[in-house]
Amino acid sequence: MYFLLAAGDLYRRKLVKIAGPSLSKKKVTLEILLEIDRQIERFLAVELFTSAVVGVATWLAFLALGVQQAALWGLLAGVFNSIPYFGPVLVTGGTAAVAFLQFGNLPMAALVSGASLLITSLEGFLLTPWLTSRASSMNAVAIFVGLLFWGWVWNVWGMLLAVPMLMVLKAICDHVEDFQPIGELLGE
Repeated sequence: MYFLLAAGDLYRRKLVKIAGPSLSKKKVTLEILLEIDRQIERFLAVELFTSAVVGVATWLAFLALGVQQAALWGLLAGVFNSIPYFGPVLVTGGTAAVAFLQFGNLPMAALVSGASLLITSLEGFLLTPWLTSRASSMNAVAIFVGLLFWGWVWNVWGMLLAVPMLMVLKAICDHVEDFQPIGELLGE
């Protein structure tokens, strides 16, 4: 990824060059590349926003519950939220252990870890799919099926890359006439 970013627009120029001699093919290739850029930018903005929401909600909930270092746990919850499935599990387990050490009883540990799990579950099942489908012009079912499929194929890496790959696929399908039915299937 570093080398692709460091190359700047080198590969964009190369892809436009190999698209074919006609101006229309070069124009379509450039449109696809620009759409991919926009889609990935929106996806990253949604990820950043939802992580911030999880971080702030966790901080406020832990502050209300009297957890020490609530701001730190909010920050960790926001950072770990970017790791699908495993990040929230790590935060939930960590907060359960810390709450048990701090309060000395299981009901309070369950309450603190349950609050963490509730926040990440609401974000993961409601907020993120809704915002991602809005930002990418893709339907939530396509995103969910893509996450399941790529998670099954590549485990954690598949879950991290599923939505960006679907966005790239949709951008290509929307601009190539033969693949437009697939773009329609992925769209809203």
